[in-house]
Amino acid sequence: MSLLPLSLDNETLRFSVSRFCKIPKPERASRCCGGDFGAPQSPMASSSLSSLSSILSNPRGCSLCFKASTRRCFALRFLSSKVVTHASSSSSSSALLPRCHSSARRLTQKPINRKNGFALNLSRSFSVSQIAGSGKFDGPSLHQFVSNAQAQASLTTPETESESTLDSDVASKGRIYHETYGCQMNINDMEIVLSIMKNSGYKEVVTDPESAEVIFINTCAIRENAEQRVWQRLNYFWFLKREWKVNVAKGRAQSLKPPKVVVLGCMAERLKDKILDSDKMVDVVCGPDAYRDLPRLLEEVDYGQKGINTLLSLEETYADISPVRISENSITAFVSVMRGCNNMCAFCIVPFTRGRERSRPVESIIREVGELWESGVKEVTLLGQNVNSYNDDSADPESGANWEYSEGFSSRCKVKNMGLRFADLLDRLSVQFPEMRFRFTSPHPKDYPDELLYLMRDRHNICNLIHLPAQSGNSRILEQMRRGYTREAYLDLVKKIRSIIPDVAITSDFITGFCGETEEEHQETLSLVRAVGYDMAYMFAYSMREKTHAHRKYTDDVPDEVKQRRLTELIEAFRETTGPCYDSQVGSIQLVLVEGPNKRAPETELIGKTDKGHRVSFVTKPLFDTECLLDGDELKRNPEIGDFVEVRIEKSTRASLFGEALAITKLSLFHDVGVDAGVASCAS
Repeated sequence: MSLLPLSLDNETLRFSVSRFCKIPKPERASRCCGGDFGAPQSPMASSSLSSLSSILSNPRGCSLCFKASTRRCFALRFLSSKVVTHASSSSSSSALLPRCHSSARRLTQKPINRKNGFALNLSRSFSVSQIAGSGKFDGPSLHQFVSNAQAQASLTTPETESESTLDSDVASKGRIYHETYGCQMNINDMEIVLSIMKNSGYKEVVTDPESAEVIFINTCAIRENAEQRVWQRLNYFWFLKREWKVNVAKGRAQSLKPPKVVVLGCMAERLKDKILDSDKMVDVVCGPDAYRDLPRLLEEVDYGQKGINTLLSLEETYADISPVRISENSITAFVSVMRGCNNMCAFCIVPFTRGRERSRPVESIIREVGELWESGVKEVTLLGQNVNSYNDDSADPESGANWEYSEGFSSRCKVKNMGLRFADLLDRLSVQFPEMRFRFTSPHPKDYPDELLYLMRDRHNICNLIHLPAQSGNSRILEQMRRGYTREAYLDLVKKIRSIIPDVAITSDFITGFCGETEEEHQETLSLVRAVGYDMAYMFAYSMREKTHAHRKYTDDVPDEVKQRRLTELIEAFRETTGPCYDSQVGSIQLVLVEGPNKRAPETELIGKTDKGHRVSFVTKPLFDTECLLDGDELKRNPEIGDFVEVRIEKSTRASLFGEALAITKLSLFHDVGVDAGVASCAS
């Protein structure tokens, strides 16, 4: 074997040893001696120092390969004798090895990362030379060098070794800080991201950006105000990165290196070019369907590249990923069941940032909910951009022609294949987890077939709460919005819902000042709000989004001051009707899931929600547990977070209820035993 003459001045000579069995075939083919100089290659897993000695003394021999990276660091790799001519003895194999010498004869050893093997860095003025084919070398042998390195490594105490490994892990991977803006779907997405990053070695999450090496900001593109808040935060994160050395010196930052700033979510997809061009403010831009690619994108940043992946998927649901819950001890949780939207409403950016609809298999959802139940979660909210259009067509789907919409409603996007629908999913979940309460958001009014409504009526653990986004009360505006229904069809659906589920709470969404909306059409929206009587509503002034149908076809011709005035009138109309909704609860007995202390009186009161979503607070006191009473245990205890408590409502405001706690119970006992019987048994 012969090697080309090689010299290296004021550079770093880095070499690592990899066992033959760990080198992929392409490596063996292209990196034998004399091959592939100058092309950057990915690092290989290294063996231990002791393994190196055994390789060097292997009587079957080894070969030596050099690889030059873009930093002009040379990697020496030893391959099995299978790729070179077999040697007959250890002495002959060692004769194949070059020797290194330095005029200064000094060795600087940097910390050894023992997690994945070893790597030693040599600095100063080094030269490595060999006369091709002569086999003669000057200076100490590589055997002597390794023995010296082993002696130095053995002086490291176990404690120092452990600390070095920990610091190396933090330095190489980094701690994570995250912020989330927008809907519950973004919260769930952030939990998926944390799971992906944890599996890739990013195991620590910090609560302040000044201590993080990786900063995630999960964004919303639905309204302009949300985007403005994101830009403000990005400016601050840029400051942390740009002035990192100064911030560390002054104690304003504790990160081990300048933070990588990562933009996720809908805004990432919508404004990817603008974000990346914003004066090096952001390092990685990742869309909602590309979160699995985040570890690779972050690695690209280490090599001076911008990381970007905003491709939308027709299949990605992250069904195989168990999210890392942001609120570890919470008794409520979100579970994503579908992603994307096919409705193509004129005002909405979601189809362009989240892609087309695709649903998770039922079994994967049941598995995740089961894990939540085992961890103590008592209430799950099923999530989707159009959650009640859930369609698991993964096995034996029917023709989409059998898809049933709400009466009087239509859709611009036809269903090709029909599998298990949302009612089928709720049916499975409610039966399999009878003591867990289920909600869902955000639905579309077109996907409330009778089957779903009757199921909600008959299952005690499906909340009597229906979100029914109206957006407008005028049929012409609804047509311009491409909503697929009229004012009359919407009111008929409300009437049907209340006839099937008499004690139901209805919430909604409204937009004021949509393109071309007249004063008379705005008044029709106000009259719809008064006619329905919503328990809660999300109300916004219209904000035009690029790429939407409205942006392409309509003119945003309603002045901002008119939009704001109409929004104020809409809020006032809502407040006129929401008061009676809460007042009607006074005197009733409601089942409340305790979520924590009341912030206004944390020492004496607890607060939770009814199945209608109304917040109820009550004074903490010892109560009977109806389940224990059935077993003959008459001891009382204070209710805790996660308990279901029967509460008699005594007072109402426009936003909350206050009552007297009567007993601790279970979902099934409250509904099966009956309210009067349960309270009577506890009172006695």
